Amino acid sequence: MQPRDDNSVPLSIHHAFVVHVRADMPVETGQIAGRIEHIVSGQAAHFASLRGLMEFIAQVLREGRDASS
Repeated sequence: MQPRDDNSVPLSIHHAFVVHVRADMPVETGQIAGRIEHIVSGQAAHFASLRGLMEFIAQVLREGRDASS
């Protein structure tokens, strides 16, 4: 069986986010801050770390799975 090419997997609009990163953050040093918005639901949050960004994404995706079950 051939390994799956990640580029061939269709992306769902239900998993789409817009991320605005503050221009004054030294991202190359691991610092990040900004705002994220989930396209479908309109839920949005400000984040001050990569952890905060990832927690928001995980929360929205978890809520989407719970709602569809």
